[in-house]
Amino acid sequence: MKKTFKLDHPKIKVPRVVDSMKHDIRKYLKKERKKPLPPGAVYWGFDCKFGQSEEAAAEVHLSSLTKRIDELVENKIMTIYVEITPKAMTTSESLPAQES
Repeated sequence: MKKTFKLDHPKIKVPRVVDSMKHDIRKYLKKERKKPLPPGAVYWGFDCKFGQSEEAAAEVHLSSLTKRIDELVENKIMTIYVEITPKAMTTSESLPAQES
């Protein structure tokens, strides 16, 4: 998902646009998590980039994405770029076996 959200709308107020944007992100994550995992994978992980524009986007953790959206809205930034890329995650098999 690569998307640039515009927060200024002539009829819809900014808090409703922000709620809609967060809903779109959650809906995308839910859809991606339902996809079947490739062999050897345990769960879906996500790489996230976030910023005012595609050029200024920095990598962020998925759990901090909504906090960062709120921070930009508080600073009156009216354009937000979000990029979320799913990746299949595996566990590390290099963990030592515990002996009794």
